[in-house]
Parts: sequence; C-alpha cells; structure tokens
Amino acid sequence: MVIDVDRCTGCFNCFLACRDEHAGNDHRPVSAAQPAGHSWIKVQELERGSFPKVKVSYVPVPCLQCTDAPCMRAATGGAMARRADAIVIIDPDKAIGQRDIVSACPYGAVFWNDVENLPQKCTFCAHLLDDGWTEPRCVEACPVQALVFGDLEDPTSDVARLIAQKPVEALAPVPAEPPPVRYLGLPTRFVAGEIVLGDGSEECAEGVSVSLRKGQQTFTISTDNYGDFEFLGLEADTEYVLSIEHAGYERFELHWNSSADPNIGTIVIERAG
Repeated sequence: MVIDVDRCTGCFNCFLACRDEHAGNDHRPVSAAQPAGHSWIKVQELERGSFPKVKVSYVPVPCLQCTDAPCMRAATGGAMARRADAIVIIDPDKAIGQRDIVSACPYGAVFWNDVENLPQKCTFCAHLLDDGWTEPRCVEACPVQALVFGDLEDPTSDVARLIAQKPVEALAPVPAEPPPVRYLGLPTRFVAGEIVLGDGSEECAEGVSVSLRKGQQTFTISTDNYGDFEFLGLEADTEYVLSIEHAGYERFELHWNSSADPNIGTIVIERAG
C-alpha cells in the first residue's frame, strides 16, 4: 500500500469504513469482532507553524505489515503468522492473553480487546481479499485516492507503478527493512514570513529576494504581492541562514535551526544609508 499524505483531506472515511466492516463483526479466522475504542486505521492530524502561517497534514496509519515485525517476535504459540500475500495476521484464538503483542508495535497499531482478552489490528480486510475483493474497505472508501493498494511484486499494478514513479518513504521509526506500506508527502519542516518596507509606508514588499542557505547549498525565491515567502521540504534539526536583499534597502540575515517550523513573522527592511 502507498499512502499519499498530500491527497489526504482528513475526512476519516477510511476509519468509518473500517468500523463499518469490523465493529461487532466476527471474521474468524482472520479477526474477532472489533470493539469500541479501536482505530485499526488512525488518521493523525499534524499541525505545523503558527498563526497565520499554519500547515495541517493528515497521516493515515494502518498496520504497516512490517517485514521484520516486532509484534510477531513478541507472539508465542503460533499466535501470529504472515500470509503468502505478506499480510500479518493475529490469530484470534491463539493470541488470547498475549498483551505483549500490543506493546511490541512501535507505531501503536495494535490494540487490546478487553472483552475478548486479545490483541487486534488492521488485517487489510484479508477476509474480503480471500472472497475476491481487490482492495480493503478503507481504500475503497477514500474519495481522493490517497490510499493505493495492490501487489508490490506485480510491476503492472497501480501501487508498483506509483512506487516506480515517485520517491516513497517509510513512516518513522524506520526499521532496517522498511515496511511494505510506504508514504508520499510526509510532512517536512518549513519556514515562512512576510516582508514590508520600512520607509514609513509599511507597503508589502513584492519581488524581494529571499535566500536560504544550508552549508554550500543556497535556495532563492521572491516574495509574492503580499510580501509573503515560504521554503518547504527542509531537513529537520539542520542549521540554516535566511537572508533578504532588496535594492536600496539594508541586508537582513537570520541564523536558525530547523528543530521546529517557525513563522518568522513580519520583517521590516529599512532603507540603506
């Protein structure tokens, strides 16, 4: 599966479809009925920056079907198995009482069923796939095609073609062997601000050159008609130098570390001399 974060609007249709399919419905031997309080596909809302320079991303997180799954290492007595299609299944009968399976997941994707006394998680609707479906309910329900499902080993599948065309990445924490669920457009650091002229007019400074330097690399953009600027796709915890140059005005420079997503706010550039 590939999850395109740039496409996700946070509508929660995937979560609702999952609840509709699994809540109160026993699909043994794939899964027992899902109880209240479980989110087998979570939609994380990540807010970055500060008013008015704010960005919000929605990151769906199902079970990532890890290749070297910590939950499988924690399971005993054949409580977990990987199918031929690479989907990891918790046996609802053999896993009774094995709470360690829950704590072993680094992504918080395994939940504890207090009623059945067993761990549970996303199954990619394996019972439906076995019945001839081509995709899980969450994928079917997504109105913006943010979830793409298919056979990674089949180069003609939509998901394999997508991975071949675009740079995908794994969700942190990234193990030595990344999970087969990959992401596009995971949130990165950004910096934004606005520039006004300091000659008494407080006019929005359109067309001002703004540069961002990291080591020997320099990226340069121009402010828009509102004097706004932003740099996207920055590396985390990295030293940057922001500089502003405009003919007839004093040069402005700011050193900062991308440990957060700063809204620098309004920068007033003064006339030179």
